Amino acid sequence: MSELILTQRDEHIVTVVLNRPEKMNALTKGMWQRLGEVMDELSADESIRCIVIRGAGDKSFAPGNDISEFEKERSNIEQARAYGAIMHQTFATFERCPHPIVAMIHGICVGGGLEIAAMCDMRICGESSRLGAPIKQLALVMSPMEMRGLFQLVGPATTLEILLEGRLLDAQEALQKGLVNRVVKDNKVEKETYATAQRIAEGAPLVARWHKKFVKRFYDPTPLTDTELDEGYQCYGTEDFQIGYQSFLAKKKPVFKGK
Repeated sequence: MSELILTQRDEHIVTVVLNRPEKMNALTKGMWQRLGEVMDELSADESIRCIVIRGAGDKSFAPGNDISEFEKERSNIEQARAYGAIMHQTFATFERCPHPIVAMIHGICVGGGLEIAAMCDMRICGESSRLGAPIKQLALVMSPMEMRGLFQLVGPATTLEILLEGRLLDAQEALQKGLVNRVVKDNKVEKETYATAQRIAEGAPLVARWHKKFVKRFYDPTPLTDTELDEGYQCYGTEDFQIGYQSFLAKKKPVFKGK
């Protein structure tokens, strides 16, 4: 089953591939479980500076869960609860991942595929991409844990529009509604995604992790503590800060160490 989730590394950038091209990368229960395991493994690797998530090939990111699996794995409440627990564990690994995550979206990004993309920090898609969640046609609910990333990304009105209408949004509408950060020509999606990942990887990695942490904290309505407020100054104590400002004064490109 591990072959259905591939990892590829190029220096500080790791690519995670949803690898079922013969099924448009439709997700299975085993894929969800392995994806969570991989994300936890990558989260623990402090040498990583950016993660790219993509589907195999250039026709689909993922069309959602494999419906043919439902009869044996998700045909009643008890099975759905067990299946959902695995999905929820995987979403939790995305939430706690300290590294920036960029979704490379070719073609279809629907249902569970959209849920994964929504959990990423950035999303880049092609002009022919289609995004949505037409699960009302299956009489399926997007559970609160599954919906959370989408809700935080686009808010209540657009979340409900996507779920109540069940239509697929084209790339430009997805951009207008904030579902994606950038739309490029289909044959430029890979190039632009890795250019984005490289720009991220060239920055100070501790700073990227702090920024992710601070943004997530804003979803908690409780007031920031003095300790949390003070954390915004901890970067001044890093070796990378010394490298950064000295390189700026010397008009040289900084090479950060993540320390």
